[in-house]
Amino acid sequence: MRNILLKPAAGNKIANRKAISDTLLQLGKKDKDIIVLTSDSRGSASMVQFGEELPDQIVEVGIAEQNIVGIAAGLAHSGKKSFVASPACFLSMRSIEQIKVDVAYSRTNVKLIGISGGVSYGALGMSHHSLQDLAVTRAIPGLDVMMPADRHEAKKMIEALVHYDKAVYVRIGRNPVEDCYVSEEYDFEIGKAVTMRAGKDLTIIASGETVRVALDAAETLEQEGIDCRVINMHTIKPLDEEAIVKAAQETGHIITVEEHSIHGGLGSAVAEVVSQAHPIPLKILGIPDEPAITGKTAEVFQYYGLSTENIKRIAIDMLMKQ
Repeated sequence: MRNILLKPAAGNKIANRKAISDTLLQLGKKDKDIIVLTSDSRGSASMVQFGEELPDQIVEVGIAEQNIVGIAAGLAHSGKKSFVASPACFLSMRSIEQIKVDVAYSRTNVKLIGISGGVSYGALGMSHHSLQDLAVTRAIPGLDVMMPADRHEAKKMIEALVHYDKAVYVRIGRNPVEDCYVSEEYDFEIGKAVTMRAGKDLTIIASGETVRVALDAAETLEQEGIDCRVINMHTIKPLDEEAIVKAAQETGHIITVEEHSIHGGLGSAVAEVVSQAHPIPLKILGIPDEPAITGKTAEVFQYYGLSTENIKRIAIDMLMKQ
């Protein structure tokens, strides 16, 4: 487990998808085996510039998500490093059999980047929400699952994945998220959580865009005299069980925060570890078992309590019951 105390920057206007595209473009100029595949999603994935500068290293399949996974697997079998960029809601559902068989079971070096994940397509409703993708993908043997917290981590993650010879599902949002790291000057390691903030009273474990929310909540809790640890679980699978057990033993309370159903995602993964290794009070904060409301990401987060204020309330309630 890494222990990094950083003062987050503010005002970021670069989305994770742009950071990923820029990184792949830089790496692709040096490594001709890097191939990007899109499903009528070049614009949504910010891959327009990649296609313009490296036209021989991009494949456009149109609206054919099942085909894109099969093609990516075939390219990987021929020695290419396949990066699929497709909407998470379709990639993780419509193509799940191909992901299970062609990618994971066949052990192909395919990186599946689910763009506009979670409730990024908020106004388009349940058909375009991807709030079950972590539950589905993490249950598939041979498939790792990751979510970067901000643009810096997105870049570090892609740089690591280029040299990572395993199948991976990466879920990112659509819009810019406030920085969680000051810069890229930290050690990123697949499967190793990052302790963003030390603390002894309770721990908040978050992933993806909710890491920023968790950090803000910890700052407000500090004003109440509560020392809150924040863990960025950027890799959902393989899970950093050591970091979770350590947090359970040292802080005695855990809150998980995720842009996902409360069933089968980060919270469930953490609960599986805690219940077997060191049972403590634990609260899973996510989207309840219902079709999520439509609206902007911030509106959906607020409605379901993925907010600084609600996390603060839950934390105080947990500590008062001890």
